Amino acid sequence: MSDANRTQMLTADPNRTQMGVAPTLDPNRTMMGTAPSLNATQIIKPTQCPVCKTFNPAGVMFCVDCGLIFDRALPGDAFGAPAIQLPMLVEQLGREHALRPGTTVVGREGDVSIPDGKVSRRHAQITNENGALAIEDLGSTNGTKVNGDRLAPGERRSLSGGEKISFGGIELQLNLPGAKGGNTTQVFSSNKTAAIAAAPRKEVAPATLVGEGREVALKAGSNSFGRKAENDVQISDPYVSGRHGTIEIATDGVYLTDTGSTNGTMLNDAKLSPNMRTAITEEDVIRLGSMEFRVKLNPEP
Repeated sequence: MSDANRTQMLTADPNRTQMGVAPTLDPNRTMMGTAPSLNATQIIKPTQCPVCKTFNPAGVMFCVDCGLIFDRALPGDAFGAPAIQLPMLVEQLGREHALRPGTTVVGREGDVSIPDGKVSRRHAQITNENGALAIEDLGSTNGTKVNGDRLAPGERRSLSGGEKISFGGIELQLNLPGAKGGNTTQVFSSNKTAAIAAAPRKEVAPATLVGEGREVALKAGSNSFGRKAENDVQISDPYVSGRHGTIEIATDGVYLTDTGSTNGTMLNDAKLSPNMRTAITEEDVIRLGSMEFRVKLNPEP
């Protein structure tokens, strides 16, 4: 008989969830953990492009700035520089834009970004199919030229490398990997350090533009200056025009030219006439608004 005052032993019900004791932690046993939660904070290391040094979000396949495809970048050469194997559009100042396989759009809002008002948002496109390159104008406002020959809207033209391509007047050069005279890094056939016949000599600029707390090297020939970044010397001041003037370092002297700027260029106390090439010396003061500059000639090494 059942005694109501006696503790009853219950039999296990196989269909009922049983409460067990907490598992003991065995330090010698491999434990299976749970997958990371999407809500947990993850530490992600960005990827730095070996070409333009831009830091990219983790997991991207190509650089968001120059377009280099990371899994196609080969090991570095004997001096640690990356060996670039992609076709490149090269700006006059040396900046490179990689043309990845498939279609690359060039324009103000393209894969290759050219932030200039003369360039359309989607100006042209370059296709790279199995190493064969072709360019097509996408109905741009100011047109696309290949070696000075303007393309008709929608016209497709093959490229072989070395062409100078103008997008609305902004000129870039097409360099192919391994092309003679290209700007790509050359890969040595051996892993041994190559002997150098003569010690490298540091190049010294023939002149320097000095003023406003900075010094900018001037190359031989014409040096453009102005507010826009494509100038040889960029002066970020609202008084200065986008392309304000040029400083020419010639064999017979130094010459200053105002290229039709809005607010003009003062040489000492006189305003230069537009497009008049004027000889200057180290003592002359170039005035752009309230800013003052001088050109200093550097001695030859």
